[in-house]
Amino acid sequence: MSDGMVEEVVEIHCRQSRMWGILSRPSGQVPPAPVAVLIVVGGPQYRVGSHRQFVLLARALAAAGFAALRFDCRGMGDSEGEKLTFEAIEPDIDAAIEALLTACPGAQRVAIWGLCDAASAALMHATVDARVTALVIANPWARSPASLAAVRVRHYYLRRIVQRDFWVKLLSGGLRWRESLQAFFGAVGERRRAGRGAADGSPDGSFQGAMARGLARFRGPVLLILSGDDLTAREFLECAASSREWRGLLARPNVRRFDLPESDHTFSRRDWQVHLQAETVSFLRRLSGVDVARGVEQRTRA
Repeated sequence: MSDGMVEEVVEIHCRQSRMWGILSRPSGQVPPAPVAVLIVVGGPQYRVGSHRQFVLLARALAAAGFAALRFDCRGMGDSEGEKLTFEAIEPDIDAAIEALLTACPGAQRVAIWGLCDAASAALMHATVDARVTALVIANPWARSPASLAAVRVRHYYLRRIVQRDFWVKLLSGGLRWRESLQAFFGAVGERRRAGRGAADGSPDGSFQGAMARGLARFRGPVLLILSGDDLTAREFLECAASSREWRGLLARPNVRRFDLPESDHTFSRRDWQVHLQAETVSFLRRLSGVDVARGVEQRTRA
């Protein structure tokens, strides 16, 4: 117990496997909110996260009044079973929601918080769960050959040709210009082929399409957090701008966008984490109607 919150180990049963999580909950000093938060961990990492970001996030949420469970999906960290792709963790999310609500009987609703492909998994799977009433999705993963090609053309090649070191390298003979041209025209060609495919009106069976359909059917509030210095975030925006299924979804009134212009993918600097935590707490307070006076900035230490 420390700093307005307590932590405990939670055992989660998912089919024939046991998953393990850490629940951070408000202590008796802070009134618990009716919304509990499930932190879904994406990528090849476990419940601590890069730079201990999920530990710090969960503790900040708990100290502000929101119980938060961070857990290892099957095959990751301390959890049993075979490692799965983000497209196949629906049973893991479902079991973790059940465990969270069991451990927090006063909670009436669940908000899902996910980074990268965990955000994608939340859009694909959690939007059909009536227990989930809000989503926080940070830098969602939407990579495809088309989005990667478009981002390379826009944000790498076009920016590169106005940089002084590019011309110095070219004029000094240090640049393999033939290979660079081949890569550039390859990216342009891939982008054009993808544009023709997106315009043919065919059904989208990709995971990006499943994400779009999940967001389209979800009526609860959504907080979209995007890092400015992150290829994944740029690819997501490219996907949302170029796909018919994504058209207009990010402009819906239930979607709130929050940008951290200088941040990297995992919010590695302390001040970025503080902003991220504060925005999440503010979003959850509006959702739950909870007015907790204490600030989140004082509770970001490990």
